[in-house]
Amino acid sequence: MKNFKLWNVILGWIVFAIAAVTYLLTMEPTASFWDCGEFIVSANKLDVGHPPGAPFFMLIGRFATLFASDQAHVAMCVNAVSALASALTILFLFWTITALGRKLLTTRNNTTPNYTIPQGIALLGAGLVGALAYTFSDTFWFSAVEGEVYALSSLFTAVVFWLILKWDEHADEEGSDKWLILIAYLMGLSIGTHLLNLLTIPAIVLVYYFRRHEFSWKGVCAAFGVSVVILAVILYGIIPGVPTIAGWFELLFTNVLGCPFNTGLAIYLVLMVVALVWAIWESYCVIEKEEKINTRTIISFVLAMALAGVPFIKESALIGILLIITMLVVLFLKKDLISARWLNTIAMMVTVVIIGYASYAAIVIRSNADTPMDQNSPDNVFSLKYYLNREQYGDTPLFYGQTYNAPVKLEVKGNMCIPVEKKGHAQYAPAPEVEGEKDRYVITGYKSSYEYMDEFKMLFPRMHSGQAHHIEAYKEWAEVKGKKIRYEYCGQTKTDYCPTFGENLRFFFSYQVNFMYWRYFMWNFAGRQNDLQSSGELIKGNWISGIPFIDNALLGDQSKLPSDLRENKGHNVYYFLPLILGLIAIFWQLGKRTNQGKTKEGYRSFAIVFLLFFLTGLAIVVYLNQTPYQPRERDYAYAGSFYAFCIWIGLGVMAIIDMLNSLTKNETVRTAIAAGTVLITLLVPAQMASQNWDDHDRSNRYAARDFGANYLKSCEQDAIIFCNGDNDTFPLWYNIEVEEERNDVRACNLSYLQTDWYIDQMKRPYYNSPGLPISWDYADYMPGKNEIAWVENRLNAPLEVKKAYQFLHSTDPRTKRDGEGYIPSDQLYVLSPDSQKIMFKKARRFTRSEMMVMEMLSTNEWKRPMYFAVTIGSDYHLGLDPYLELTGMAYRITPERSKDGKPRVNTEVMYDNMLHKFKYGNMNVPGIYIDENTMRMCRTHRMMFCQLAEALYYEGKHDKALEVLDFAEEVLPGYNVNYDYTSGTMAALYYAMDDMEKGNAIMSALADNCVEYMEWADSLHPIQRKSAQSIVGHYSAVLGFVLNNLQRFEQKELFNKYFALYNQYASVR
Repeated sequence: MKNFKLWNVILGWIVFAIAAVTYLLTMEPTASFWDCGEFIVSANKLDVGHPPGAPFFMLIGRFATLFASDQAHVAMCVNAVSALASALTILFLFWTITALGRKLLTTRNNTTPNYTIPQGIALLGAGLVGALAYTFSDTFWFSAVEGEVYALSSLFTAVVFWLILKWDEHADEEGSDKWLILIAYLMGLSIGTHLLNLLTIPAIVLVYYFRRHEFSWKGVCAAFGVSVVILAVILYGIIPGVPTIAGWFELLFTNVLGCPFNTGLAIYLVLMVVALVWAIWESYCVIEKEEKINTRTIISFVLAMALAGVPFIKESALIGILLIITMLVVLFLKKDLISARWLNTIAMMVTVVIIGYASYAAIVIRSNADTPMDQNSPDNVFSLKYYLNREQYGDTPLFYGQTYNAPVKLEVKGNMCIPVEKKGHAQYAPAPEVEGEKDRYVITGYKSSYEYMDEFKMLFPRMHSGQAHHIEAYKEWAEVKGKKIRYEYCGQTKTDYCPTFGENLRFFFSYQVNFMYWRYFMWNFAGRQNDLQSSGELIKGNWISGIPFIDNALLGDQSKLPSDLRENKGHNVYYFLPLILGLIAIFWQLGKRTNQGKTKEGYRSFAIVFLLFFLTGLAIVVYLNQTPYQPRERDYAYAGSFYAFCIWIGLGVMAIIDMLNSLTKNETVRTAIAAGTVLITLLVPAQMASQNWDDHDRSNRYAARDFGANYLKSCEQDAIIFCNGDNDTFPLWYNIEVEEERNDVRACNLSYLQTDWYIDQMKRPYYNSPGLPISWDYADYMPGKNEIAWVENRLNAPLEVKKAYQFLHSTDPRTKRDGEGYIPSDQLYVLSPDSQKIMFKKARRFTRSEMMVMEMLSTNEWKRPMYFAVTIGSDYHLGLDPYLELTGMAYRITPERSKDGKPRVNTEVMYDNMLHKFKYGNMNVPGIYIDENTMRMCRTHRMMFCQLAEALYYEGKHDKALEVLDFAEEVLPGYNVNYDYTSGTMAALYYAMDDMEKGNAIMSALADNCVEYMEWADSLHPIQRKSAQSIVGHYSAVLGFVLNNLQRFEQKELFNKYFALYNQYASVR
């Protein structure tokens, strides 16, 4: 095949075009839920997103927004970055598959042979099938159509993996090191997108090893060990090391020498650049002179590595000094054996990694600009280090640590038992500015963690979280019985049951490996039951195949599933076809030899792909050590592993062609076999595309944008709205920052309000929103100060919040308990405009976030409207429920108390908001894709319609109540948003207002759904039925609710019908 290279290029761009058109057609036109709104905000105005940040994505996204015709199209442009990055990933995957395929057909020294036509077809067909399989795979397609970092991260993975194969082709040519340096630069850039790309390093090292050495398992293990060292150097050396060393310089020049802030940083950066240039120059001169390395070469190289943070693993000065000494000793002792070219290449690679990593300068620069979204405020080297280390998320034990019920170690001090804490590194922050004083950094605390009792520690701890709902899940997944342990605890002998190591491994394999990885893997290559988030239920989010006897044995008769599950758009089946293709390739690879059977090229290519597959899959499972009940499905974290498997899917085409062509030597027949096989196997990605299109098509869906705007439209001018989760915060920020919708309103996240940096930001004015009414000085909420305030009811009388805080902040020793401030009453209040006391809940302690809400209510003095989002739980209301007034998607905090002590409805305002101002994201378009998360938000809106209609009904405004119910059905119709328990309230209201037909329609739909679930449960094996008890119990209760309302409103025909069915399935209930 003389024109193979040309066809390789052409078909590569064809698959790019297919992928690009697919993703652009199915792309969400605006923000999506979860982090997408935040990333789009970050790109739009270069704001600072959540740790550890994504500055390169932010910069690329900002460039894309320049093409937006107006603010409403900004999100589309950022989403298009993901779509095009994903399409480019497919392009490089195609070329990767054909490159690996060529290695299986040639020797290492003959990389550009003339392939026969059957071979050429096999290679190109492999690239087509593998690349298109990934194009239409569930996980990758999901990330390709929204403004998230995972698409761009996948592109980096694809490019660097392809580049190492490109280096392999040119390794013996002069200047081939340029490919390695380019790979290093892209690695550095990828740090500013996502760290997942670093996991390609072991596969890259293995390619290098195979190019320079003959295959041996010992050599493979050694190469893997070297790759782990390189990975550790970047992940635990360079990334945290640069800001750590910069911090040391800052402390020296600012705190010791009295220089202004950032003097040490500037000097450090200059020294690092000079050292790197010096190291490159010295080694280059030695290469040019063809001499051996000398003292200057060694000193310059070690100095450059030290200033680049390479030896300071885990930010340890001791480890750094030991490694620097080790480098010097080895280089001086072995200088005759060490190549200057190696040192030059390493110095160049470290330099370009840091150049790529320098995208983080954008984070520091923008943080110093006080952007509206400035998470963690990484405006100095210390806060940048904490930001990069994601310290706000805490640590998870990996190789050795506590079990879920491990008691904290105690030490006796006087008459008290005090928890033992492991004191970590000091945490610094700039001291509050004082006129006449020099700049300095102060210690705000230490990174500390509790020590746990040794009896409750184990190797490889998988069940480590002490949260009650996690413990319950651990016991269920691992079938924990535990081993009895007696231990002394503060002078008492106690007994508890600690999980055994075997039970620990059972949880690892059953939950972390099987449920949180294998299930996702099978979604992509066997099939998916539906798009419902699963916690292990029979009917939610399992993998299926489409082959009845297999699926029915695992999950019960799938033909008996309720219609809402059978018709779920996420129900996709591939009949194991992609999986089978991949497995064929693996067995073929392991038996494939080239060069007349002398070269184990199959082993080489298998080891390379397997390492990529393993490290971006199961190795991440081990590293993440995930707890049960994740807030969302996590399949996106393993996209690299699925990418690797699609390489095998492509090579599976070559394997089939190779096996069939071994049966004949006729070239024409071989050509026909190759072409036929490619055409047949192309049906595999075609099946994936046909199955996945409907549940990945987000075009014309505006739910996140519109629902986020509805929260803001519920508020009056200059309002403050308290929110909490990702999905009631990021869509609000997106609307305010990007589409400039109601930027007079301030969305204040209660979780972030616990932090000093967020309070600082809330005090500043942004856009048309004044700063929030917070009177506390920075010294009152700086890190380590008033994070929790304990309550001691010494007054035993009501106390105004202002006075309570004066007492808390007082420096008088009489206001302290063990040196810490406290609140002297459990009856706190603020005054209403008519001087009535509005009491807060009683508590033993208040978090800083809670104190800030009370502070704002006190300082505001009812001047600015303040709201809670309806999606915030009542626990966050601080006992203010009697003073809340529902206005749509928010409760306004008012000074008037309701008569029944419950939140009331402002029917006039809410009616106007919901019927005239709100938008509903095209949720009434027939066939539009509504995923579970969007469905949840739809039902929240429907519930608000119900509350409004009910309030209007009790006010005697029946016409308006009917109008509200009809409008709810118009914008959130039952054919898209299935009726649930709360919909029964709609039906009851229709009945109460004599519209029996509409009431019956809702009740019938609701009852039919319940009956279908009972019929399904009745079809289950007894063991399966036991695991479905909670589901059956729920739908049984809903059906009981329906029957009560049918009886109450005298709908005898329907009552008799469903009561008979209710009794029929009594055994199931």
